[in-house]
Amino acid sequence: MNRIRLLAVATVLIFALTTVAQQDSGTSGGQTGAQVNSVPEVEAHVRLFTEKLSLTSDQQTKIRPILRDMHDSMQKIMEDESKSREEKLASVRPMRMKADKEIREILNDDQKKKLDQLEQEMHAELHGDAHGR
Repeated sequence: MNRIRLLAVATVLIFALTTVAQQDSGTSGGQTGAQVNSVPEVEAHVRLFTEKLSLTSDQQTKIRPILRDMHDSMQKIMEDESKSREEKLASVRPMRMKADKEIREILNDDQKKKLDQLEQEMHAELHGDAHGR
């Protein structure tokens, strides 16, 4: 059940971040703007994980390329206007699950528990307090 929750939360987060990147790229010169935005988004994820999960610098170094690969792949899918929203969701789901698995392999047991808690909090925020309480 935690994996499903992670999947739901990650989907919303990635779509939100991707939407912001697409809006920024539209005002800053097309694809170049999207490429510039990917690094700050990845760094924001690394900072969030570092803050919430107390990542070591070694863990940050290992997680950064996982997040970058996931973001870059998802960005390409989101830019594909030939796919419906549902098709895009179905396409990014395996990427998120792969990234989740790879990240969890880097975390210790305490950090995994903190990640589960963070996901629950984010799920509650995204779906209203009634679902989280």
